[in-house]
Amino acid sequence: MRIVFMGTPDFAVDTFNCLATSRHEIAAVVTQPDKPKGRSGRTSPPPVKEAAIKFMESSGRDIKILQPVKAKEQWFIDELKSIDPDAAIVAAFGQILPPEVLQIPKYGCINVHASLLPKLRGAAPIQWAVINGEKESGVTIMQMDEGLDTGDMLLVKKYALAPDETGGSLFNRLASFGGPMVLDVLDMAENGTLKPVKQDDGSHTYARMLKKEMGHIDFNAPAEDIERLIRGLDPWPGTFTRIHGKTLKICSASVIPEGEAAGNGIDINEEIPAGTVATVNKNDIIIKTGNGYLMVTSLQPEGRKRMDAGAFLRGYKIEKGERFE
Repeated sequence: MRIVFMGTPDFAVDTFNCLATSRHEIAAVVTQPDKPKGRSGRTSPPPVKEAAIKFMESSGRDIKILQPVKAKEQWFIDELKSIDPDAAIVAAFGQILPPEVLQIPKYGCINVHASLLPKLRGAAPIQWAVINGEKESGVTIMQMDEGLDTGDMLLVKKYALAPDETGGSLFNRLASFGGPMVLDVLDMAENGTLKPVKQDDGSHTYARMLKKEMGHIDFNAPAEDIERLIRGLDPWPGTFTRIHGKTLKICSASVIPEGEAAGNGIDINEEIPAGTVATVNKNDIIIKTGNGYLMVTSLQPEGRKRMDAGAFLRGYKIEKGERFE
């Protein structure tokens, strides 16, 4: 098939590479415009554009790279029409496609979505699966329509989350699913065996976009909720608190239920407010929460690299009874 690939971040790179080395022809890559990155502010291309350039250099093939500010721009629509693709494969492109674009490819626009639709439609399904305590996630290949992740489902692959799953580890796992699944869907489209399944709109949930302020830990919440938040927002945007007037990122932690507190050196008869340091051991810091205790095992001080709690405690003094903001 003649394919247009639409994607922008790292998540889409595996799918692009899988398609690029398949029997299909990628006629064009559509991605977001280059943007300033990091403290230097130097303009950098999106990961998908970098992957496309690398593929062209290694293969000697030529692929058009299109970077519209908005997918509704007429020049972009005209360019797609001139390419006349059989299908458009979309993976975390980052823009809503107008109806005119959806109708251009023969087999329409096919989306790689990192959740088990209709659960977790929206911008950040990977992280919210961890934060919400989902037992499983996966990838849904979907026929795009004008709604937000509302199109018919074409293929689904499930994945059981590990107890220590993070947003980063789930991201890497699901990113590897997309390419092979898309190839299967394209085969079924060609031989007429696709069986689209409508979503149950009444059971959908929404994965809203992540913002840095979401990582500010509220120790009044239950320890289980905080621990999932820490894993879900690792590596970005990360979770943080403040103590001694400075920001402290919490990188990993585990839950100590109320019934197991005494065995970890905690005075269970002592009434302390949430956010208070219940005890400090050689390799961890235990903090009272709204329900249970949180054992912090790795963290990142302001202006420093990530380190385990033991290394942190050898250079920073945290005492029992102190309270995190």
